[in-house]
Formats: sequence, structure tokens, C-alpha cells
Amino acid sequence: MRAAAILGLGTSPGDLKQFQAGSSTQWIDGLPGSPSDAEAILVFGGDGTIHRHLGALVRLQLPVLVVPAGSGNDFARALHLRSVAASLLAWQQFEAGNLEPRAIDLGIINPVNAPEKHHYFCCVAGCGLDSAVARLANQMPRWLRARGGYAIGLVPTILKFKPFRLRITTQNGSASQSSEILATLAAFANTQYYGDGMRIAPQAEMDDGMLDVCLIREVNKLKLLSLFPTVYFGRHLNLRESTYSKAESIRLETETPCDIYADGEYVCATPAEIRVMAQALQVIAPKA
Repeated sequence: MRAAAILGLGTSPGDLKQFQAGSSTQWIDGLPGSPSDAEAILVFGGDGTIHRHLGALVRLQLPVLVVPAGSGNDFARALHLRSVAASLLAWQQFEAGNLEPRAIDLGIINPVNAPEKHHYFCCVAGCGLDSAVARLANQMPRWLRARGGYAIGLVPTILKFKPFRLRITTQNGSASQSSEILATLAAFANTQYYGDGMRIAPQAEMDDGMLDVCLIREVNKLKLLSLFPTVYFGRHLNLRESTYSKAESIRLETETPCDIYADGEYVCATPAEIRVMAQALQVIAPKA
């Protein structure tokens, strides 16, 4: 077997050694040039590392194993790979032929003003408060981001954040529905988690051909501060200011351009279209 290893920021060849120990696999450094060059790809890093390589991973269509080694590891968490040890076990099972890769969905974002450009995401895309927090967290040192950077950036962002006028159109097959709200947060989820463990979309499944849509309308700052601890348990859906649905595609329009972040990374500004790409990626991971 031949496998490729992608080492993200903060990782080194030493992190690969335990995957090489006792293995006859031949290793390639970095992305393979073509699908015939390898049988699997291991990605050592967090959500940002995965996000930056999604285009190439989709093109290659090789089974991917995520090794959680980033400041945020929500994609690995969604795949039930919560530690390096869990990823090592999955790899050993795959090498032995005892674990079959499975197909999962991805999201795609297309800026309306540049429809030829598309950006894949694996976890959650969003605009509003969460984008503002992600922007602040990305300015922090990596060691601080890895120790709750999203939560640290939340309070100062809430205190100065202003709701925004959002027009959203969701599409399911031939049926579409439009609404206009004064929004605090809009999240479009392929997985349950973002922000280092927040269950923003507790009903999300990575293989159902749908994105979960969580909207939180205008809410006063004191209530908003008390809201976010509940997101770790998915209880924010009980708020009357929140709505939850599923859609195959979504169109976002705002009065002024609003930044869209996905997997914790800046992607583009509104207006934009977001849709699901079913069974876009093969992953090596245990089932729930």
C-alpha cells in the first residue's frame, strides 16, 4: 500500500512515526499528483488544514484519514476521531482490510458575483456573530486558539455586535422558501460541531444529502451571553429566537456585504449561494 501524509501547521514528521511503525506502507510526502499514486491520504491537522486541502481531496477521490492535531478539530470530532489514538486505530484497521472507507457530504459556497469560484467546506459555514468571533479568534496566537480561542473571543464580540438584515432563500428539490429576518447568526451545517465542540446543528448528518440551517434572530446581549453555553449541548434550539430546518441549497443576501466563514476560515462575502455536494469525500473513520 502507498499512502500520502499531509502535515499541517504545528505538526512534524515525528507525528507520522507511530503510523509507520510495523507497517509495510510506502509513504509519500504531501499530496499525491494523481489518484494512482496512493491508496489513502492522512491529514495531520485541524479544521483549517482540512479546509485548505478539500478541493484537492475531492479531485483525487482517495480515502482520507484525519488525525486531530489542530487548534480546532471539529471535523475529526464529527468522524468520531477524538484523539490521535483513535485515528491510529482506524488506520491499523484500514491497513488490515477491516475498515471500509465511507462517503460523506461536503458543502460548497459560490459567491454570486463570482459564480465560477467555489469553496468546499466540511463542517459549518455561517455569517453574523460566529463569523465575527472566528475573525477575532484567527488573530490570536495558535496556542491560545487551541485553548478556547473561540470562547475567549465570544464575549467582546457580543458586546459590540449589531444584528443584520438577512434575506434567505432555501431550496429543496423544486420547492423554495424565502424569508427576511433581522439576524444575529446564520449557520449552515454539514456536521453537528463548530467553534471547538459547539453543537450548533445537533441533528446534522454527514451523509443525508442536506445542510442543516440554524438561524438566530435578534436577541438582547444579556440573553445572548447566556445562550452560548447552551450551544455545546444543542439546547439553543429551544429558544423562540431560533429556527432550524434542512435544505439542499441556500441563497444569502444582505443589505451590506457580510463575511462568510467556513470551517473557521474566511471564504467570501454575501451575496452567496451555499449547497450540499452529496457523497463528495471518502473518509476512513469508524461509524457511530
